[in-house]
Amino acid sequence: MTQLLEKRSGVKVCSMTVRWVLYEAGIVRIKPTRRGVPSGQSKGSPKRYGYTELHRQQHTGRDYSCCLTDAEWALVADLFEHMATGRGMPPQLERRTLLNACCYVLRTGCAWQLLPKSFPPWTTIYKSFSRWAAQGAFEAMLHRLRQQWRERLGRHAQPSAAVLDSQSTRNSPQGGEAGFDGAKKVKGRKRHMLVDTLGLLLAVTVSAARVQDRDGATDVVAQAFARVLTLRFSLHLLSSTLAISAL
Repeated sequence: MTQLLEKRSGVKVCSMTVRWVLYEAGIVRIKPTRRGVPSGQSKGSPKRYGYTELHRQQHTGRDYSCCLTDAEWALVADLFEHMATGRGMPPQLERRTLLNACCYVLRTGCAWQLLPKSFPPWTTIYKSFSRWAAQGAFEAMLHRLRQQWRERLGRHAQPSAAVLDSQSTRNSPQGGEAGFDGAKKVKGRKRHMLVDTLGLLLAVTVSAARVQDRDGATDVVAQAFARVLTLRFSLHLLSSTLAISAL
């Protein structure tokens, strides 16, 4: 404030003098609310948002903090619930319970056989997980949540730019295709990932570590452009770049 006053009038005034004059005139500065506390909410009152264990248990009624809240389930329920057609046996278990079990495995990294007894049998959960994965339900959920998050940050729902990178890692005891990455000196597999400018996942592919970046990028780029149409224009430029580097 004092710098702006000096620039406009040429008078240099101490900041404490300005504050005292404003105080004598009855002008009081209103301090902004602390970050993390919404306007009109005191510090001691419970938060209206958050992902703490206590908050999630209050809004889910479930046993674990990784279970979906009612608001989260409302966003993806149509991807996992099937309309009743009157044919076949009606479902005996809630789809939300099965999805919560999948979230528990994803969050803790445990084996399917080590799921807690509060969940249905692990064989039933794994069959549902395999069926949903084959139908692309999880990819559709990721696509929907990515659009929602981008719109929340004031961005367009569909990204127009992406970042491509790869990472080599050792293979697991489960086996699978493996190779040796001469640049990273790693024997195992390599994952190629394509993300937007916010770091949100667009596509991912897994190959042997011996696959070069220019060769593995073709599949992950084609996978991303098939889902995100706004990246279609960049496909020609990137394809030309890959073709030139391959020569």
